Amino acid sequence: MSQEPADQLLIALAQLNPIVGDVAGNMRQAREARAQAAEQGAELLVFTELFLSGYPPEDLVLKPSFQAACRAAVEELAADTVDGGPALLIGTPWLDGGKLYNAVLLLDEGRVAAARYKVDLPNYGPFDEKRVFAAGPMPGPIPFRGVRIGVPVCEDIWSQDVIECLAETGSELLLVPNGSPYRRSVYDERMNVAVARVVESGLPLAYVNQVGGQDELVFDGGSFVLNADRTLPIQLPNFQERVRLTRWERWADGWRCEEGARAPLLLEDEADYAACVMGLRDYVEKNRFPGVVLGLSGGIDSALVAAMAVDALGPERVHCVMLPYRYTSNESLSDAAGVAQALGVRYDILPIAEGVEALEKVLAPMFDGQPRDVTEENLQSRVRGTLLMSISNKFGAMVVTTGNKSEMSTGYATLYGDMNGGYNPLKDLYKTQVFRLCALRNRWKPAYALGPAGPVIPENVITKPPTAELRENQKDQDSLPPYDVLDAILERLVERELPVADIVAEGFEAALVARVERLLNIAEYKRRQAAPGVKVTARNFGRDRRYPVTNRFRETA
Repeated sequence: MSQEPADQLLIALAQLNPIVGDVAGNMRQAREARAQAAEQGAELLVFTELFLSGYPPEDLVLKPSFQAACRAAVEELAADTVDGGPALLIGTPWLDGGKLYNAVLLLDEGRVAAARYKVDLPNYGPFDEKRVFAAGPMPGPIPFRGVRIGVPVCEDIWSQDVIECLAETGSELLLVPNGSPYRRSVYDERMNVAVARVVESGLPLAYVNQVGGQDELVFDGGSFVLNADRTLPIQLPNFQERVRLTRWERWADGWRCEEGARAPLLLEDEADYAACVMGLRDYVEKNRFPGVVLGLSGGIDSALVAAMAVDALGPERVHCVMLPYRYTSNESLSDAAGVAQALGVRYDILPIAEGVEALEKVLAPMFDGQPRDVTEENLQSRVRGTLLMSISNKFGAMVVTTGNKSEMSTGYATLYGDMNGGYNPLKDLYKTQVFRLCALRNRWKPAYALGPAGPVIPENVITKPPTAELRENQKDQDSLPPYDVLDAILERLVERELPVADIVAEGFEAALVARVERLLNIAEYKRRQAAPGVKVTARNFGRDRRYPVTNRFRETA
């Protein structure tokens, strides 16, 4: 094929949802996307970071048989390109000279025409790439149909060095494959970085990001193109798959992408809700569960989880169970039934009195003479957890747990009880946000959601005081400060790691801040055993915040 300079280049962006470890399935996706791009007239199809392996592959990528499977898939895809259709720019683990790289390969004319390796390996928050990959050398551009294309990989655009090298070695445009996970502030951060690199280099940039859930991480897509003058000709939607053709023309001052569709983005609470739905959906689908089961208490947390589950999977795959005891109010029974009816899910009631009383009878000789306390309260939660796990074992549906970040922070949850479950869509949402998202869902839902439109959470569920109903007239604020105060303190302790003294200086009561900080620290052993859940904040428990369980350090005001 001619290597003479071209006046036009047609590049398709593949914003898709690969599955970690499913090399054959990811290869099928690549072929389907290539056929779609060919119909659109594309000359080059750009996939996301480590598309063939799925991202992030973690220590799976160290397995020699997995590396070999990825290489075999590359060879098959490369052979496809002998047909003269679109070339592929695709991410894969790649062994070269005894070192394993996070690579992007150009597949064209039936062969691996070029390889570029990620230089800046992130090793913070959810990323551990220095653990598994070698850093690549500074890259030069890839020649393609007479155009010199720079291919920085994800983190490579977050500092100036790689882009400066690509610009100085003659790159004419930048194609950036990404595996950038969602967090609430990420859109502005990505755009600011991309604009900075465009301004510094004077080169246009296409940012292609993965979409879909992988364990705790959700990749939101939101791929875009920036021209050298910082205009935004192309914006793909977030939380949806797309193969989008972009048209590039060479002008006297360089390459420019033609104006195309600019999809509106979901932001803030809407984006958080969409991320929780996508994370739950993909965890269930990719792990091949037939559906989910959850305890529907009549409270706000389980109501929101039920709505998310229906939006993710459809009502026919969601089973809600009310597990009442003597402290369960008629109000809770009515509210739970109202949620189930509004969502159209299967709803069963299993009273737990016989189970709780049987356990108390077994323990009675050992507990003789001891006052009743939280031990007996926790029996109720553990009976509920056991029943839900039994339903899961019998019918195959995964138990979804419903604790929010405020509860996970302070240990306001029962290990082997209400913490039982395979996944938790609320794990990184504070209680105050749970309230907001319930109100949001009653007036809006994501375009791809499978649940009914309109209000699905009765207003009483949102407005009544939260309670675990483990004793008579119990309210959450018997044990915890008001959630607006608690969450403000927790956000400063967890997300911002502010010293206790600084939080007190902002006007919070010193004794309260010290108490919350203590609760946060002593609950680490519970969090270490908790189900995974969707990451939506800057610092979630698990991947981002890894504290020792045995830890005597305490701050003072």
